[in-house]
Amino acid sequence: MPFHAILKELVDAVPGAVGAILVDWEGEAVQEYCHCDSYDIRFVGAHKGIILSRLRETHAESQGGEIEDVVITSERQVLLIGTVDPDYSLVLQTERACPAGLARHHFNNALARLKKEL
Repeated sequence: MPFHAILKELVDAVPGAVGAILVDWEGEAVQEYCHCDSYDIRFVGAHKGIILSRLRETHAESQGGEIEDVVITSERQVLLIGTVDPDYSLVLQTERACPAGLARHHFNNALARLKKEL
């Protein structure tokens, strides 16, 4: 499945990446690749995909356009959440020390590839 290869390349390219997951509009996992228990990344993906969907619903286009991605930074990790299309989202979980610019670069490349596959 091409989704697995895209997610694997993303996680392998980003230093400190824990995992990546493609989720649908309900937060259900479509495909994941991670260096952790798959349950953990599915739990993260389910909740963070829903957060992005809700933000997109509440943010009016007149306020600067439609939301494409969100970055959540916590004490120990960073989550990048991006829109693949109206029904699917990509979530990347990294360690806090991960270089943000490099992570976003690879994340955006993965989003573009997933858009082509869907």
